[in-house]
Amino acid sequence: MLRQALLVASRSDGVRKVMETAPLTRGVVRRFIAGETIDDALCVTDDLIGEGLLVSLDVLGEDVHDASQADATAKHYVELLERLAGAGFGARAEVSLKLTAVGQAFDEDYTLENARRICTAARSASTTVTLDMEEHERVDSTLRILHELRRDFPDTGAVVQAYLRRAEEYCAELAYEGSRVRLCKGAYAAPESIAFTDKDEVDKSYVRCMKILMGGKGYPMLATHDPRLVDIAGALAVLSDRDPGSFEYQMLYGIRPQEQRRLASQGAQMRVYVAYGEEWYGYFMRRMAERPANLGFFLRSVATRS
Repeated sequence: MLRQALLVASRSDGVRKVMETAPLTRGVVRRFIAGETIDDALCVTDDLIGEGLLVSLDVLGEDVHDASQADATAKHYVELLERLAGAGFGARAEVSLKLTAVGQAFDEDYTLENARRICTAARSASTTVTLDMEEHERVDSTLRILHELRRDFPDTGAVVQAYLRRAEEYCAELAYEGSRVRLCKGAYAAPESIAFTDKDEVDKSYVRCMKILMGGKGYPMLATHDPRLVDIAGALAVLSDRDPGSFEYQMLYGIRPQEQRRLASQGAQMRVYVAYGEEWYGYFMRRMAERPANLGFFLRSVATRS
């Protein structure tokens, strides 16, 4: 019930206004958000790479219904990728892209062209793009765009959300050689006919999906903070005879940083998902919904600062 309440709040203009104007909020939010500018993002990226971590950068913003705003987001990504190349970060940092930020809400073909611009810039920067997966209504469209992009940019990453009942099917279809697939639990609301709503069922689905991806020929990107799932992933790597360079772990910026560094120090590929930008509210609320401990941290921080 708490998760559902937070997901509803993530779309509430009233709650958003309170959060954005509260004097204590921004300081706490900076634990999870790298900042609002490219300079902020590059500063965090530099620090993480210096500690042996990989990075995926997400420009915050979604559900865009205006072509000029979608174009501005695509242009921002191109600038970000040019800056990554200039800093020499291309081998260690990629970008994550929400397709609704570049037009998916109103024109799929238009979205594809914006995504092509970003993938072209990523190739020039010697890095890659991963297409984030959003609400369940967007899955088919996102997979169509992924398929088209992979014709010219075969290293474009896909995302599968384990809370969806068809997650195993998606994993089986994507577990081919050269296919980069991020597996996450999912941070959006969906009806029970389409998604698992019980935490244990989502966890079981995640493990089943991991078995498919780790046993396949692609490059799994396992996005989880759950210690049990991290341990299972390590065991599956041994069973599947995977070397540490053939898959990676992913965690969010600000969550379990010591574990991120521990995995990297043991030779694992450990990528940190770093979000930045002015449109932080929806992302922040979904992080609270994903993991109650995040909400507890937020409330304790506010209480301490007050």
